[in-house]
Amino acid sequence: MKNSSDSITFRKPTAEDGGAIWELIGQCKPLDENSMYCNLIQCDHFADTCVLAELDGQLAGWISAYLLPQDDETLFVWQVAVADHARGRGLGRRMLNALLDRRECRGVQRVQTTITKDNDASWGLFNSFADRLDADLSSEAHFKRDAHFNGAHATEHMVTIDLAEVQPALRSAA
Repeated sequence: MKNSSDSITFRKPTAEDGGAIWELIGQCKPLDENSMYCNLIQCDHFADTCVLAELDGQLAGWISAYLLPQDDETLFVWQVAVADHARGRGLGRRMLNALLDRRECRGVQRVQTTITKDNDASWGLFNSFADRLDADLSSEAHFKRDAHFNGAHATEHMVTIDLAEVQPALRSAA
């Protein structure tokens, strides 16, 4: 376990963060790399539902997420990235909590993400997050290798964490 006295802050990203976030994602294999422009748009247009973590003033983590356009009770988590120097601190879980604590996410009743079967780090994060909340987690094949990716990418499983029965105080403490 790393020193827990390190100063970790969470904030909304700004457009100026786009390049640094793009570089962080490139260092966090097996995350899919988007264009730098995509990360810039996330920081600019979706700042309310994305979170940037800084450890002693240095970029340490990033979550890109958004409320589903036709279901504002569902927060879809697109990517979670944690820098090597910040691992072992529960930063992914802490960023999820910081995001759900925002006013913009107060109505969220479920968290969704897609994960390939071989992404142990993501499964660990979302299973741990659900366990700490005593929330139900379900998954099913969603974007399939042959039907959606022309055989070029592993099947993505839709993971859903149901927060409807979770008390707000537990969400903050997870």
